[in-house]
Amino acid sequence: SHLLATRRMDRASLREMLIPLVPAAVIALALIVAQPDLGQTVSLGIILLGLLWYAGLPLRVFLSSLAAVIVSAAALAMAEGYRSDRVMSWLNPGADSQGSGYQARQARFALANGGFFGDGLGQGVQKIHYLPEAHTDMIFAVIGEELGLLGTASLIFAYVLFAWAGLKTALECRDPFGKRLAAGLTALVCGQAAINLAAVLGLAPLTGIPLPFVSYGGS
Repeated sequence: SHLLATRRMDRASLREMLIPLVPAAVIALALIVAQPDLGQTVSLGIILLGLLWYAGLPLRVFLSSLAAVIVSAAALAMAEGYRSDRVMSWLNPGADSQGSGYQARQARFALANGGFFGDGLGQGVQKIHYLPEAHTDMIFAVIGEELGLLGTASLIFAYVLFAWAGLKTALECRDPFGKRLAAGLTALVCGQAAINLAAVLGLAPLTGIPLPFVSYGGS
């Protein structure tokens, strides 16, 4: 945010906009991949793209960067055995329902059991040794079982409201650094939330990213 705020983006060249921000970010992301933690790498990549978009990166360059990020994430996802197992179980959920597909399958059971109103707060059964990581990665499925579609829709609406408030703050802030800081923080929270929700709902492979402000500990 500071690097982008110190440049006049209406006059800055593409080189001034991307250097040293992008090389430094790539080094940081490479270190996180090496941990290994692909999910957090993707999350921070979303923040970087969001900041560059908000700073006025040309559309052609932004789209090419987005394509490069997607291709890199797909390649890294298939490079490790446990990651590729997650991808394959996402593409074919019933292939290994007691192995790599077990967690996603149990999450769908929890959401289905909840119906519209849920079984009641604290009354869910999937979290009792049936759903792995119920208190962190899969907390949304527990909410779906206990509070139903009404509860999960309300939570999603809360994130939408957070995104609206964050972007509104960024637009109205007169300080260039504050503008980009607000945009980056909004991208951080909402990007992680979108990844987690997509994984629990079966719209994306499991990543291990917790649900911001909701998952147990460290959020």
